[in-house]
Amino acid sequence: MLMVDPDQIEQMLINLVRNAVEAALDLSSNTLPSASGTGAEASKPRVTVSWRVDGHSIVLTIDDNGPGLLNPSNAFVPFYTTKPAGSGIGLALSRQIAEVHGGSIELSNLNGRRGCQVRVRLPCS
Repeated sequence: MLMVDPDQIEQMLINLVRNAVEAALDLSSNTLPSASGTGAEASKPRVTVSWRVDGHSIVLTIDDNGPGLLNPSNAFVPFYTTKPAGSGIGLALSRQIAEVHGGSIELSNLNGRRGCQVRVRLPCS
């Protein structure tokens, strides 16, 4: 039986939600209308967190309306960052935490609109 370390899971969630919030607050990404709206409504920073049970897994989804991923293949490379004050450790550490707990993390740009989706899958009993 896999033991869950609540402190590690908390740190993973902090990293992922913080990234989404920072992306959504990126003013340069929110000054233009997106495919999902126009004007002021489209420019409001937005982060949505949801979860569901899928078989024997919990799937946590975090969506933001930031600029999306410019280079998704580098997202989990340690010390790679696109943020001026970023360390490049948050996503790599988050993936490592998910994997140690028997899970996974996937990143993708949202289809048809601006933003990114993070999908965390963790086993549950």
